[in-house]
Amino acid sequence: MINQQQTLTAHESLEIHEAINFKTLCLAKSKLMQGLVFDQELKDLMQKDVEQSSQAIAELQAVYAKAPFHAPVPEFRPTPILN
Repeated sequence: MINQQQTLTAHESLEIHEAINFKTLCLAKSKLMQGLVFDQELKDLMQKDVEQSSQAIAELQAVYAKAPFHAPVPEFRPTPILN
């Protein structure tokens, strides 16, 4: 049995990246809106969405790890302006 690691094509990688961004925004919105909602049933639904979005993000990140390219991390980073 030959172990061949499957990689994603460039467009698949970009689509998964977009899905991760979308799910992250959904997660943030649900978490933030929970503080503004007073109906307990709606809060429970929003909490369920938070949990499901977290799981979906983790699954998408596992798939995204198969992307054929990775952005290089610069060796030197800019110095923050503190004044």
